[in-house]
Amino acid sequence: MEYGQYLLQMMNGLSIAAILILIGYGLAVIFGMMKIINWAHGELFMLGAYVVLLVTRAGGNHWIAVIAAPVIVALVGVVLERVFVRRFYGELIATILLTWGLSMVLRQLVKLIVGAESRSIANPLAGSVRFLGISYPIYRLFIIFLVVAVIGFVSYLMMRTRFGLHCRAVIQDREMAGALGVEIHRVDMLAFALGAGLAGLAGAIMAPLLTVEPEMGLQWLGDAFLVVIMGGAGQIMGVVASGLVLGLLRAVVSFSIGPIWSSILILLFSCGIIRFRPEGVLGGRVGRR
Repeated sequence: MEYGQYLLQMMNGLSIAAILILIGYGLAVIFGMMKIINWAHGELFMLGAYVVLLVTRAGGNHWIAVIAAPVIVALVGVVLERVFVRRFYGELIATILLTWGLSMVLRQLVKLIVGAESRSIANPLAGSVRFLGISYPIYRLFIIFLVVAVIGFVSYLMMRTRFGLHCRAVIQDREMAGALGVEIHRVDMLAFALGAGLAGLAGAIMAPLLTVEPEMGLQWLGDAFLVVIMGGAGQIMGVVASGLVLGLLRAVVSFSIGPIWSSILILLFSCGIIRFRPEGVLGGRVGRR
């Protein structure tokens, strides 16, 4: 029984890690390229959930809504980058204040347009499957496999395509990349859209498991920032490693000693990683600007 409970918690940890990786991946791309700490990232997560909510409430297909959510949120990201963020590149404090302000504006807009009340979405894959002596929800398994596929695709995009080459060039040396003919502003816009789309996808696939309300992104943003910091600034694969560590720790330790002590110990653990391995859990070198 004890073995089964811990295995169940580890599976829960994997599903949590999958979402943290998806959110953190977008944060890491934006910070690695533009050195922008995007405090509105949680609201992009929230918008993805609301796309699914509104489409399904209007009688639309749930899976079409899940596909549409990252596209719509990516377009929102394009608007935010072109209209607001682009004007403040290189000004760290200004971008923190700007994105913090944008996060409040997005939350208030949702409250005005849709309402502030909490809503729920029906689980599109109800039921569970038995393996290794435990019964586990099909939908959580779907989340794990979907995120693995998405991260594989984005990793291919970043490592094997011309766009990815330009992104990595900008992360390594922004000025030199521009001098070599890379369209910096276009790459910035597409990278911001990619990060926003990943956050929107995370919100869309988590919507059936959460209460959908305007503040829902805040609870995920703190852990997502920890994932990026522990992974190493601008290190994409470090985000995957730190997301797995943080997700598994949060699930297993919370089950063992309770959620409050779990949060305290995980914060101390994160501080230790940052103190003794500031380059990230994988020990890679942070790209220079």
